[in-house]
Amino acid sequence: MAPPLTKVKKSSPPTVRLTPRRAHLVDTNTLSYNRTDPFHAIITLRRLISSLSSRIGGCQYKFTPDEHKLSLHLLTIVEPFVGLSPSGRTLTRQPTEILDAIVSHVDSKRDLLSLALSCHRLHAVIFPRHYYYRVVCAKASSLCLWSHLVVNRALAHNVRTLEIVDERSSKSLVLPPDIMNTDTDVESSDDELVLHSKQERLLTSALTKMTGLRSFRWSCNHSMISMDNVWAALMKCQTLSQVTISDNVVFLPYTPDKPKPASPKSVPVLPDLKTVALQATKHSFGSTKTPALARISGMLTSCPNIESLDIEYEHRRGRGQHLPVADDFFLCSRWPALRSLSLANLRCFAAHTLESASIFLAAHANLEVLHLDFPLDRPTTGTGSGIVTAPGLILSQNALPKLRELRCNKTIATAILSCPTNSPRPLEVLKGITLSGVDWDSAFFASLRRCKGTVRRIELAGWNDLDDIKRLVDCVPRLTWLEVNKHRRAHESTEQAPRSRAARRNEMSSGMVAAAHNAGLGVATNVTEWATVLSSLTELTTFIGVKFFYEVSTLTLATLATSSPMSLSASEFSRVRKNDQVAGVLGNKCPRLRRLDHWEESGGRVIVLSRDGNEVKWEVKRLKV
Repeated sequence: MAPPLTKVKKSSPPTVRLTPRRAHLVDTNTLSYNRTDPFHAIITLRRLISSLSSRIGGCQYKFTPDEHKLSLHLLTIVEPFVGLSPSGRTLTRQPTEILDAIVSHVDSKRDLLSLALSCHRLHAVIFPRHYYYRVVCAKASSLCLWSHLVVNRALAHNVRTLEIVDERSSKSLVLPPDIMNTDTDVESSDDELVLHSKQERLLTSALTKMTGLRSFRWSCNHSMISMDNVWAALMKCQTLSQVTISDNVVFLPYTPDKPKPASPKSVPVLPDLKTVALQATKHSFGSTKTPALARISGMLTSCPNIESLDIEYEHRRGRGQHLPVADDFFLCSRWPALRSLSLANLRCFAAHTLESASIFLAAHANLEVLHLDFPLDRPTTGTGSGIVTAPGLILSQNALPKLRELRCNKTIATAILSCPTNSPRPLEVLKGITLSGVDWDSAFFASLRRCKGTVRRIELAGWNDLDDIKRLVDCVPRLTWLEVNKHRRAHESTEQAPRSRAARRNEMSSGMVAAAHNAGLGVATNVTEWATVLSSLTELTTFIGVKFFYEVSTLTLATLATSSPMSLSASEFSRVRKNDQVAGVLGNKCPRLRRLDHWEESGGRVIVLSRDGNEVKWEVKRLKV
């Protein structure tokens, strides 16, 4: 018999107890958090905020006093790293080595001073190590300085500008204050035979340690130190950007040593060197009758990125004196980035042409400033009509397309301005031209008319008479600056400005001469004639080279500014009246004319014209340096 069926009770599922989420435990001790660790601070702050939603009752979304204090503390840690304004405490908390490396990127002493005044920590880093080493001016015999820089390489790295002056120079030296004036280990007690070699050894050794040098200037003309060794030491200053050498030894004949076979990577170069100036001095020490450019060419071979080059030789008048020959320099030197070129007192082998110079200029299409001082204005051949010809450049088409400033003689200027281009050159400044007469200047004026729309400033080196100025004005009517040479012709009076041929004939026939007191003052009396010529220049603002105003004392000027002119003496009042008349004539003929010559050449002052309605006034102002 089957057993009876029994009712099985279903078991109920296990009950699950809901327990509230436990709040994240956060240490509320503010000293437990490092102020230099913003990541840990922001993680703790997020954990603290996320725990607010799990609280029950009135404590939900509310901080306890300790938690509120902790949150404010964590915000002060995070804010300097994520805030809009950086905190000053971040820089000052850096190690001294980091601050020293940061300050080494500041070259200007003025900027260093401003940075040092910001806080005591930076002041302690800048002044003992950087401020007094940025600019150094010393003599080659400053053995203590060179030894100090050799020993302290980190301080030598902080030198940015180094100038070495002549032993006879009276210029103030600039040396770090912590260098001892007497040092028995360095102070020379040797005889003169080894003194210069010791100076050269310490100087070149110090130069090799100046790895942050930017500018180097050498004007030590009476030193026996080898310039070749100094230049070899400068080759290790890879940050060098400007070099100026004023010494006759760079123009001495030079025979380079036989080059050793080396790979191209081992050839030293100065990639950052942009500006180079090599100049001779007026002293005879170190000069020669047969100067050359071989040493200069060898030095510039290591400078592929030159943008501004200035080579000036001081020509010495005397028997057997020659000028440096520049043919090899023109044929072998190329700088793709060259923008400014100035060459003075150089010559070429060929007396009737500048073929090598023409090739050099054709290869430098980026030239913007060109100064060529070649002795080419001497007449060479004559023709039956009396016109004298001189050698010049032979330039190809589109040569010097970016030329903005040109300073040269009339022959070279005529060749450059006559060279055809597809688009007009942006030539604005023309200097060094000498106007000698109608027949000789015709070619120059014809070439000048081609760029009359761009030329704004002309500075003449000499002129013959006022008719030459008239022809010049007709060629370039848009001049804003005109400067004529202040020196007069040899056969004319130095007290009175030259006049036109017609005016001189009329004055000689009528017996009109300038008054004695006017001639003694050196003032041009033909103001109306000058104003008539300059009136064609409607945009002229500056005219220099001719004095129109009579000398007036400083006391008189002060009296004019405070009281009536009637209180002056008769002579002073007469000069003031004449100056008023001159200002009126010039101001009415040339409405935009503002600046004129002062009656004193070396006073550093100019005459400035101004307008008060229809009245033209004049005043004396100092030039800004």
